[in-house]
Amino acid sequence: MSEASIQSFLDDNSVTLMGTGEGIYRPIIKFAHAGFPKELSSELEAFPKPTCIQSIAWPGVLSGRDLVGIAATGSGKTIAFALPSMIHIRNRQVSSGSVFHGTKFPQVLVLSPTRELAIQIQETYEKFGGSIGIRSTCVYGGVNKWEQKKVLNNGVGVIVATPGRLIDLIEDEDGSCDLSDVSFLVLDEADRMLDLGFEEAIKKIVARIKPKSERQTVMFSATWPSAIQKIASQYLNEPIRVTVGSTDLAANVNIEQRVEVLDPQGKDRRLVDLLRDYHKSRKNRVLVFALYKKEAARLEQYLQRQGWKVASIHGDLSQQQRTDAITKFKDGSMPLLVATDVAARGIDVNDVEYVINYTYPLTTEEYCHRIGRTGRAGKKGIAHTFFTVQDKAHSGALINVLKQANQKVPAELMKFGTTVKKKADPNYGAFVKDVDMNAKGTKIVFGDDD
Repeated sequence: MSEASIQSFLDDNSVTLMGTGEGIYRPIIKFAHAGFPKELSSELEAFPKPTCIQSIAWPGVLSGRDLVGIAATGSGKTIAFALPSMIHIRNRQVSSGSVFHGTKFPQVLVLSPTRELAIQIQETYEKFGGSIGIRSTCVYGGVNKWEQKKVLNNGVGVIVATPGRLIDLIEDEDGSCDLSDVSFLVLDEADRMLDLGFEEAIKKIVARIKPKSERQTVMFSATWPSAIQKIASQYLNEPIRVTVGSTDLAANVNIEQRVEVLDPQGKDRRLVDLLRDYHKSRKNRVLVFALYKKEAARLEQYLQRQGWKVASIHGDLSQQQRTDAITKFKDGSMPLLVATDVAARGIDVNDVEYVINYTYPLTTEEYCHRIGRTGRAGKKGIAHTFFTVQDKAHSGALINVLKQANQKVPAELMKFGTTVKKKADPNYGAFVKDVDMNAKGTKIVFGDDD
């Protein structure tokens, strides 16, 4: 590509790049240009061309650089890191003169915030890894550890895991999960992985793998708050940062966002009215988000009493129940699903027509992830959100997201105000000063009289 063509690609796709290095700005616009093994060709034939985040992330990751990739949900981020990570294993095999035949020491570790997302990532590794002889496994809670240990003992090249169960396994004295040879680390949904709930677990896990100077680390997410950027810097080594779309909090532009301000007491009746419109065929996929486990369970029962065929997914269900609900939602046998935010980053179904936010999430970042369950893989979708006076603290951030995506902002929403509340830093609260973590310190010289 000429320099003019490269710049045109970056401009047309609203790509922002930060970092230095030869070749990292040269996108891969055809699979044939990536240099992937020919065994992958048949699998890649299912896709017309690389997505934008794949095109712009692959040059840096394939060259061995650390990278942060920010792009909307449904934009192909899983393949953006999965294929290079398997090439990383192949390259290690070549350099060592060995062939992978079930070494007990995995070389790639992918961390995910939810079981559902981890399972979907594993499906991608199984699909592509089978073509080039790289085995992988998925480790998560809610199921018996014995089967997971058995797979690990047989040897895998890739572990996809949720942090809690992985820590259980690496702390087990039987040594079934040894991460000492991991040289490629992926944090998917990195903003969630580095937030307060997971950060201590991440530190404990990273301490068991190769140090930063001896490993490659890549992070992908749809949102990248400034507080998370500070935490991420301690795990990355001179990273490239690629952003597709706005560098601000943004939603997928393929999604029509409908925000309705209403009284909290009217949400049940309004939900049924919407379903009569959005789900009148009873065959198309509709995803309803609740905030809490008990709320999701109550909504499922309420809708069942109203005559709807519906399932739910939330933290009070067993892993088998959660898996069954996801499977039935995907195959269309149960196309109406009520879920908590465990599904906000864990359902990858290309034809979810509608997302309904019955209750607004705790953060507008999570709102973007929720509505990103529709409008995937270039398709259009509709997200309908109930907003009440109880959610007014989020009005400013939501208004910004709507405006950025050229969506209608209801006058009733504007009445709550446009102020954006500063998100608290997970370590230092809401009053931490924004600083450049890469800036060098200033040397201060004191005089003789000081």
